[in-house]
Amino acid sequence: QVELVESGGGLVQDGGSLTLSCVASGFTFSEYSMKWYRQAPGKEREFVAGIGSRESGHSIFYADSVKGRFTISRDNAKNTVYLHMNSLKPEGTAIYYCNRNVFYGQGTQVTVSS
Repeated sequence: QVELVESGGGLVQDGGSLTLSCVASGFTFSEYSMKWYRQAPGKEREFVAGIGSRESGHSIFYADSVKGRFTISRDNAKNTVYLHMNSLKPEGTAIYYCNRNVFYGQGTQVTVSS
């Protein structure tokens, strides 16, 4: 079965950096687009970044709110997708989720202190 396990969250100061990881299993990782979503307290889950499959040439797309600050990447040999987050802001405080189609991981908490 599909399993997505996120890690790398934590507490960081305003302007700081974090890198999140998501290890996938249960499917042929390179054949699927992977995405990151986040859900802040009291808000709906929102798209953050996505990276296409090998067939798509690993096309990349970002939410406008994170463009220029976040970078998504993947290592197909390790079945892992990453989210490198720079210049974090307090409004970036949320649970960050890895996603493939309808599947989500358990999430990892990111807290940005002002």
